Amino acid sequence: MEKFTNRVELHGIPAEPPRFSHFGGRESFCTFPLEVARLSGAADRINIVVEESGVASLAETDFERRDLDVTGELRSYNNTCGSGNRLVISVLAKRLAFTQGPDRNYVALTGALCKPPILRQTPLGSTICDLLLAVPRRAARRDYLPCIAWNRAARLAAALSVGDTIALEGRIQSRRYTKTESGVSAERTAFEVSIRELEHIQ
Repeated sequence: MEKFTNRVELHGIPAEPPRFSHFGGRESFCTFPLEVARLSGAADRINIVVEESGVASLAETDFERRDLDVTGELRSYNNTCGSGNRLVISVLAKRLAFTQGPDRNYVALTGALCKPPILRQTPLGSTICDLLLAVPRRAARRDYLPCIAWNRAARLAAALSVGDTIALEGRIQSRRYTKTESGVSAERTAFEVSIRELEHIQ
């Protein structure tokens, strides 16, 4: 894997047609959720962001429930609306194509650790390690991407230090949770990269 890799390859089914998201520079962007099945039968629901021109030729009535390939990059930004900041994770699509095939969820990232690793255990006894990876992109900006390593990879990750450069491969994982603020509970979705392979780059 090359230095500062950020590559996502997905194959799944759009759950909704694209809708306007925001303006960026001279281009308008749309967003839609892509459902990608896991081996367990559950599905990860991943937010896709794409330039409006990238979906303009696709009829809205034909968009939903069709197999779709998505190639792009994993992006993050801080949503400052509401109470407190919230890290929003999405895939910036560079290429969309309707094509048949098995579901796919692949991520390759290379970047630097920007927080100390947190090693912990699940209630079922699995060892996991939480990481926050800073992946550079153009214009001196960075994407801050939460990652999670399991068992042997978790123990390797726990020995790393802030500033270390790592390369990893894995998949995007969505997780539902309940957050309570001022006595009001609301369901939210967190996104992280579940690491399959991890390498410390010296």
